[in-house]
Amino acid sequence: MAEIEDKIDLYDDRGNVLASDVPLWAISPLRNPAMKKIVNLTMRTGAIDLAKLEKKIKTGAIGGRGMIIRGVGRNVQILDNAEAIAKEVEDMLRVEEGDDTSVKLIAGGKRMLTQTPTARILCDYSAGLTAAMGALTHAIIDVCNVDMWDASYVKAAVWGMYPEDPDTADGAVKMLVDIPMKNEGPGFALRNIPVNHLAATVGKRAVPGAALTMILEEAAQFEMGNAMGPFERGHLLDLAYEGLNANNLLLTLIRDCGKGVLADVVYDTVEKAKADGVLKEKKKLASGFIVYDSDDMQMWNAYAAAGMLAAVCVNCGAMRAGQSVPGNICYYNSLLEHETGMPGVDFGMAQGASVSSSFFSHSIYGGGGPGVFYGNHIVTRHAKGQLIPCFCAAMCVDADTMYFIPARTSALYGEVLGAIPEFAEPLIAVANGAKEIM
Repeated sequence: MAEIEDKIDLYDDRGNVLASDVPLWAISPLRNPAMKKIVNLTMRTGAIDLAKLEKKIKTGAIGGRGMIIRGVGRNVQILDNAEAIAKEVEDMLRVEEGDDTSVKLIAGGKRMLTQTPTARILCDYSAGLTAAMGALTHAIIDVCNVDMWDASYVKAAVWGMYPEDPDTADGAVKMLVDIPMKNEGPGFALRNIPVNHLAATVGKRAVPGAALTMILEEAAQFEMGNAMGPFERGHLLDLAYEGLNANNLLLTLIRDCGKGVLADVVYDTVEKAKADGVLKEKKKLASGFIVYDSDDMQMWNAYAAAGMLAAVCVNCGAMRAGQSVPGNICYYNSLLEHETGMPGVDFGMAQGASVSSSFFSHSIYGGGGPGVFYGNHIVTRHAKGQLIPCFCAAMCVDADTMYFIPARTSALYGEVLGAIPEFAEPLIAVANGAKEIM
């Protein structure tokens, strides 16, 4: 790995110091224990709506949306036997005593959280899904005394249209990551998570939501081979300043410009970069315009990325709506470039991706809105980790003005995954993880 000397202070979303003089390598997804746990749990954790599953079997709606098999409804008492089912699922998933298998009931027994043991993920992370579905199917049949004639209905309700359709979207077990065949290419698994799922998981808190999103986005950059050699430091700086509020820069920009407009964030970002020696004057033109330069372009990109997220929080927060996030990203970068003569975030990648995402989200095309985007999408995949955290923050401050809101698309994730400390409080978890290894 590249030798990195930088040190940072980590702050929470209230401006409180969490850890000081943290070596930049200590927030690497390859080293930080909390980040490794977040990635590990993302691959292993399933959320199950037991109440919905029981209703599916009872009504015959076991084939997915609009696919009700009339006359085959069965009265399988899943909720009444939830504790016994959970115990048997855990027993079947466990490889050996003391491993990291976990099955918990929440919401009064109406929801179930499953964590397939790491030992079962031999090669493909899909085992986190398939093992949980297999165990759940068997447990329901065993505990509820389902006979051989009705067992197929239970299996269909749990697995959805699989294997006729490799996509298990209609199945009972929901995971943050999607099936491998839906990934755009190698290393995209952690980028294939809709923004709304992450916003719901953190309880619609903008800075923690951006942090969790960027941890996953940057972990994917390591898996994709984008963070090799000299590029590793750049990705860690972006993660630190935009995602983890390093040196309290992000929160300071939001607070100082909270009563202003997007351009105020641009000016403030430039002034802070100048004061910290990240920007220096290159030359002054006859018009009075100053062209800037930097001796550390990676640090400049990190400052610019933090400013971009702050601009989104200020603008989308002021209008209590998330749909302007592509425009915020576009014009923040455009103004930043015109103000300094320096490149925008990710050397123009963020700005370019914002234009296409605006078209797809709510412009001429009119797709699903910012909340259903993810880093795996064809129009947002080009920016390397800095774009999607802004989308998550925007949907966190959105006051349900969109059609696709977290409560509508992702309530189960918020209820089940939000109970996991590392997901609910990523800033605190990463800071504690850094202190463990410093």
